[in-house]
Amino acid sequence: MKITSSSSGEELRELGICIHELVSRLPLTIRSRELPGLRIEDGKVIDDNYTGPVLEKVLESGEIARETPDRGPYRGIPVVVVPLKEEGEVICAVGIVDATKGLFTDMVEIARRPQDTDKGEFY
Repeated sequence: MKITSSSSGEELRELGICIHELVSRLPLTIRSRELPGLRIEDGKVIDDNYTGPVLEKVLESGEIARETPDRGPYRGIPVVVVPLKEEGEVICAVGIVDATKGLFTDMVEIARRPQDTDKGEFY
């Protein structure tokens, strides 16, 4: 699998489905820098020509975005979008849509293990 800044949605399909399954089928969006990509829900590609405001923001900034879009099909639902970089250049953006209205994100934070614990300490 080779992912480039001009990868099509079809070329991103396997990676998208893989991540979608990894996050318990939360809705997922993915696109390359130059071409629209995919919306994946319930194990299926539901849009193969997709872009969204947060995907576009991350492609421009190269920074992780955790926000709630004010437009698009996921308006009002928290999303996390990350850039995929090659040699410092953003080539792709991947986002998960927290359809649990924040519970998924909260569970990840709650489940983090303490970094520095003393062996004799109970927790």
